[in-house]
Amino acid sequence: MNSFLKRIGTAYLPVSNVGASSKWYQEHLDAIENFRSDDKAILAFANQSFFLIKSQEGQNLQFLDNSGKQHCPFTFEVDGMDQLRKFHHYLINAGISVGKIEDRGHPGYNFVFYDPDGNAFDVWSELSPDFNMRYD
Repeated sequence: MNSFLKRIGTAYLPVSNVGASSKWYQEHLDAIENFRSDDKAILAFANQSFFLIKSQEGQNLQFLDNSGKQHCPFTFEVDGMDQLRKFHHYLINAGISVGKIEDRGHPGYNFVFYDPDGNAFDVWSELSPDFNMRYD
């Protein structure tokens, strides 16, 4: 079967304050704001489109697996361990809530960071082979 799906075009992030969140993503993740209203903002960063959606209080992206461990819905990739350490250091210096760099038993290393609304984002030290083939 020929695959119909080519990529994920948009991710939706719950936020409490669209304007403040958009500014945070622009300042800390080099996002570009393409649209904003009272209820949403459309940002571009990490080769992806993100909609910041004004949501009810206490909403975030994470979920718990059957053993109670928290998971992020997606992982950002950086180009190698040096970039992972530099990004980790940058986030810490910016006062952003960041987990420790960890070995999860697969190639590369990861850490998690949080936006002001508590949305967790995973970061991995490896670029996927498909990304390398397309953009290297």
